[in-house]
Amino acid sequence: MSRRDDDDDDGPRKPRYALHAGLFLATFLTTTVTGAMNAHGGLSIGPMNDGLMYSVPLMLILLCHEFGHYIAARRHGVDASLPYFIPFPLGLGTLGAVIGMRQQTTDRKKLIDVGAAGPLAGLAVAIPVLIVGLMKSHLGPRFHEARGQMEGNSILYAVAKRLIKGAWLPSSGADVNLHLMAYAGWAGLLVTMINLLPIGQLDGGHIATSYFGNRYGRFAEHLRRFLPILAIGVFFWVLYVVKDEMGKAWDPLVGARVALNAATFWLIWFLLVSLMRQMSGGVDHPPVDDEPLPRSRRALFWLMVVVFVGVFMPVPMREVRGNQANPAEPGTSASLER
Repeated sequence: MSRRDDDDDDGPRKPRYALHAGLFLATFLTTTVTGAMNAHGGLSIGPMNDGLMYSVPLMLILLCHEFGHYIAARRHGVDASLPYFIPFPLGLGTLGAVIGMRQQTTDRKKLIDVGAAGPLAGLAVAIPVLIVGLMKSHLGPRFHEARGQMEGNSILYAVAKRLIKGAWLPSSGADVNLHLMAYAGWAGLLVTMINLLPIGQLDGGHIATSYFGNRYGRFAEHLRRFLPILAIGVFFWVLYVVKDEMGKAWDPLVGARVALNAATFWLIWFLLVSLMRQMSGGVDHPPVDDEPLPRSRRALFWLMVVVFVGVFMPVPMREVRGNQANPAEPGTSASLER
């Protein structure tokens, strides 16, 4: 992900090494704590080194993603900063990272190169991490606990599980109990999906604007306004699924809470993208020139479309409610193993 930096000084950017290093270390800490909590069933963060199996590969994925942007920007002469990592104590333990660009390039060829380099570099690490993690994971009963969290499915993730575990998962009776490394790989797919949303100044917005030109801005605004509608659709879909899972133990209030939590993901990103738009003066994306893209970059655009379809998760995370009479301790549906 990239953001525009508007500085009065037109000279070369002065690296703020202490800030970059501090944010990196803080994010490493929050992701390690998140991994340790998952390893211990949400009951304890100690010993914290149990979370390294999650934080190390996830930080490597994020680092490669952002340095993909950074290297592509530097090669094209675009003034880009080192990555700013964003620590966050909930969810994945981070909100990802961004690089700052003092002035957004108007060259469509440069823009698509910079926009696509991050997701491709991140996936080059996330996919091997996911594969190795799935090889370390085991199959188990889908409803081995009364409560848990289920990670979202995408085409790429489902195919990986099919190739490694020999089944389309989750099935009616089984699911994969994720090793922490597999969870980090899945988180890498989620980060890639978020960045490739074709809206605003996310990577997907850069890529789409590079291909379609300035006329894409109006369509991007429609997509931004569609996010709350998507949240409503997710709410009712998850409500239906949870009702089926709970069976005779169905509780409408519990179902509504679970569905609302699942839908909140898209509401949060609607607010964040809207905030980015407001900070850019109400513009979805800075204007680009009219020079058409060469054939190689048009092919790159369609490659990124395929990647986005492959990693897209309509419901990134939701709570699973079993129908057992005697609930077990909370854990993860695809429960995480060290």
